[in-house]
Amino acid sequence: MSAIGQAGRRGDRVRSDCWISVELKDSGGIDVTIKSRVQSMYGDSIRRTVTEGLEELGVKNAAVEVQDAGAVPFVIEARLEAAVKDADPEVSAELLPPQQEFTTYGTSRDRFRRSRLYLPGDQVKLMLNAGLHKPDGVIVDLEDSVAHSQKTAARYVVRNVLRSVDFFGSERMVRINQTPMGLEDLPFIVPHNVHIILIPKCETADDVKAVDARVQEIRKEKGVANDVYLMPIVESAKGCFNAYEIASASQNVVALTIGLEDYTADIGTQRTNEGRESFWARSQVVNAARAAQVQPIDTVFSDVTDMEGLLASVIEAKGLGFDGKGCIHPRQIETIHAGFAPAEKEVEKATRIVLAFEKAEAEGLGVVSLGSKMIDPPVVKRALRTVALAIASGVLPSDWRDKGGDDA
Repeated sequence: MSAIGQAGRRGDRVRSDCWISVELKDSGGIDVTIKSRVQSMYGDSIRRTVTEGLEELGVKNAAVEVQDAGAVPFVIEARLEAAVKDADPEVSAELLPPQQEFTTYGTSRDRFRRSRLYLPGDQVKLMLNAGLHKPDGVIVDLEDSVAHSQKTAARYVVRNVLRSVDFFGSERMVRINQTPMGLEDLPFIVPHNVHIILIPKCETADDVKAVDARVQEIRKEKGVANDVYLMPIVESAKGCFNAYEIASASQNVVALTIGLEDYTADIGTQRTNEGRESFWARSQVVNAARAAQVQPIDTVFSDVTDMEGLLASVIEAKGLGFDGKGCIHPRQIETIHAGFAPAEKEVEKATRIVLAFEKAEAEGLGVVSLGSKMIDPPVVKRALRTVALAIASGVLPSDWRDKGGDDA
């Protein structure tokens, strides 16, 4: 008796991906048919990847059809594994590519999160070079950007991407599906050096606690040493009312963000660039995040062609107290970073405070003063962060002390 499973994407517009159909049989061995734009160069390699993958999965008899559009081996393996398990869910073996050394770097609780670039979890062509654009974070998305019929197969792709793709130092993020479905995403991402898990459509602290508890279970089961942080997304009136409880639901929450497309739909209005309809909700998120001592992060700006509108939106977000903003296209990153860069007067004041702090430390003083004014520790902390942000944004050289910093 045979069973057929399928996974992947095909069509004239597909790039860096493939579609695979697997018919499991009782006999007959392995028969692989390949259709590829690069068959003359890579046909043998594709066939080898498929046959070796079937062997690892314990499949001895199958008819396999591959329609390839330039997929790299880890993508072929992800599609093959998903197709086999679509045909037979009892198959437990995995096709895990090696965890590449360039994917093993860590993160920190308080790093800058000015920009986070959303990438659909089933479109590999957008992931391969995403880190070259230098967003602070790369979000591989399993939720809204993935069709419901593709969600299971996308998990295998995202898992292999986390093990195989160089994001060049960008924070490694995954947006899971809304709970409870999102809990099923976690085994595919937690063991593979994900830095932050975004939890969509949070409405209560329990949503965060459920994800956090499952993350910790998986970390224990798999021996995961690295911290896995959380970024809840509030996207409804109820979520905004519960924003503080959500932000403080776990010590692993490092940021709180808002999704305005769903929020404005929930309150029965249209989203505008002016944002009057969302002013209360965004202020609620900022105040909740600050009260919980986590970073407030603004929503995305959906018009990728309007750079002036984006800059105005970033400046407004900064004025409200946000530390960062989402982006849906690489061309938005530079504008977002420029908008969140400290102003010249902010930098001047911060450098003076930092120099005063360093002088007090060198002299063994317990207090910091600037002229006749005493500087409180939170002010010093904010100044140190402003200087670091100014350097990261390119508005202050890293050797600023050698370039007249004492006269700031």
